[in-house]
Amino acid sequence: MSLRVENLTVYYQTLRGDVRALESATFAIADGEIMGLAGESGCGKTTLGHSLIRLTAPMRFIEGSVTLDNEQLPVWDMERMNRFRFRKISIIPQYAMNALNPTRKIGKMTAELLESKKVDYRSTLPELKRRLDLVELSHDVLDMYPIELSGGMKQRMVMVISTLMDPSLLIADEITSALDVASQKAVAEMLVEFRNRQCCNSVILITHDISILYQIADSILVMYAGQMAEKAPTEVAIHSPRHPYTKLLILSLPKVGVKRAEQRLLGIAGSPPLLLDPPGGCRFRERCPVAFEKCLDVPPFIEIETGHFVACWKEFETNAEA
Repeated sequence: MSLRVENLTVYYQTLRGDVRALESATFAIADGEIMGLAGESGCGKTTLGHSLIRLTAPMRFIEGSVTLDNEQLPVWDMERMNRFRFRKISIIPQYAMNALNPTRKIGKMTAELLESKKVDYRSTLPELKRRLDLVELSHDVLDMYPIELSGGMKQRMVMVISTLMDPSLLIADEITSALDVASQKAVAEMLVEFRNRQCCNSVILITHDISILYQIADSILVMYAGQMAEKAPTEVAIHSPRHPYTKLLILSLPKVGVKRAEQRLLGIAGSPPLLLDPPGGCRFRERCPVAFEKCLDVPPFIEIETGHFVACWKEFETNAEA
């Protein structure tokens, strides 16, 4: 098992109190697995990704544990995490196209990063150039400033830099959101190629675009209002979801070749709760079409079939009756 997260809870400190952005996150990722992380804006996807590598204020670690390759990560300690960043766990940040220093040439920037990790740039240069070939970038980009690169080129360059030290876990946060459709497909395919060529071992791909996950992810974890809702193999999550939120999320997606007159898209009524003072029990219950009295209690995140986890009292009740 590559990654195991247990009961991870992270809040944001504000003047009005704690925003309970991530609560009791528990899941695992196997060696070589690409796990998609999906859900509405504000559901905690990026909070979860960042809490695994860089907990900065106003984020506050509450409890939980993170184990990568049988070694516990001190995610609560910024300084102690330094020895794991880039080597064991790395991230392609959201808005990665703006992550490159505009005052440094790409090669100089990469050299400074490697030197900060006590890695010689010259000895790494052949591998760097090989990976530029892999993402179809000219070696000339090393002598360019970020402003000289297109958006897709910057995205691919950040992918190369983030995986240059062969991390065990790569977190890719909304890496296709600001790209055109052709570039989205290319970047997604490159992410799979990086995994296949062992530039990284496992991947967490955070995105709103479930269609991207359907193409490249091995499994999908759906979050709602800071909590786990469902995790399943991709085919199961798309075609046989069990949590009411996942079902409604899939129904809200357009289908290729289906006209509006034949099938109207179904939205999800209501809005997610404010996490400054979220409701008790299941946080989806006020929008859920099958909610009942038991939903006033927090449902556990339970494996109902091999590799298929759900947090829903109605689903547990249905399974018990069956």
